[in-house]
Amino acid sequence: MNIKNGRKNLDKSFAKMKHIVVLTGAGMSAESGVKTFRDHDGLWEGHDVMKVASPKGFANNPELVLDFYNQRRRQLKTVEPNQAHKDLAALEVDYKVTIVTQNVDDLHERAGSSDVVHLHGELLKIRSTGNYNDIQVWTEDINLGDTCKKGYQLRPHIVWFGEDVPMIETAVKICYAADILIIIGTSMQVYPAASLINYVQPDTTIFYIDPKPAISNAGKVNVIAKSATEGMKELISILKTS
Repeated sequence: MNIKNGRKNLDKSFAKMKHIVVLTGAGMSAESGVKTFRDHDGLWEGHDVMKVASPKGFANNPELVLDFYNQRRRQLKTVEPNQAHKDLAALEVDYKVTIVTQNVDDLHERAGSSDVVHLHGELLKIRSTGNYNDIQVWTEDINLGDTCKKGYQLRPHIVWFGEDVPMIETAVKICYAADILIIIGTSMQVYPAASLINYVQPDTTIFYIDPKPAISNAGKVNVIAKSATEGMKELISILKTS
C-alpha cells in the first residue's frame, strides 16, 4: 500500500464526516455526582459565589478560595464519567466531535473524548498569579505559599466572575463550523457561553437536552426534555435514523 495515497484517502474520508459540536454545562456532570454550580439562592455549598469565585474574593481571603477549590478537586477524584459522557465519546466513531464545556471537571476526557475546549478553565490545572500563560497540571491541594518559579502565588486555573473568557473566540469559530449542535445540561443563561448558539450556520441542526429546558421546541431547535443520560440515549436513536 502506498502510505502517501492511503493518508490522502483517510483525510478525504474524514473530511466527509459531519462535525458535531457539543455545548455542555453543569447538568452534564450532575449525574456523576458533581455538584452543580450554585443553588437557587445564589450560594455555592453555603458560600457567596463572589467570595470564592472572583478576583476580589481571592484578594480578600485567598485561603478560603484555595480551600474551596481544594475541596472541589478532592471530590472530583471520587466521581466517574456517566453514560452521557461515554455516549458523546462514542460518537467519534462516526462523526468529528468537538466538545465546548462550561464545566471545569475532566469527565469528558476520562470518558474518551479527544477534542475538548474548557471555557471556564480546568480544576486539575493551576496557573501563576503573575503570568496567565504559566499553566500546569495540578492534582493535589493548592496552599497559600505555593508559588511559581518566579515567586508568584499559584491559583486555580478557573475563569472567575469579572474575568475574561479567553477561549470564547475559539468556541465561536468551532460553532460556526458545526453541522450539528448539541446543547446538554445548561440553562443557556450564563454569558458569553449562552451566546454561542447564535454563531452556528442557518442550516445547522440543533438539539437541546435538559430536563427543564430554558427554550421551547421552536424553529430549528429540537428540544429533548430529559436528563443528560436519557436524552443522549434518545438522540443517538435519532442520529442513527437520520
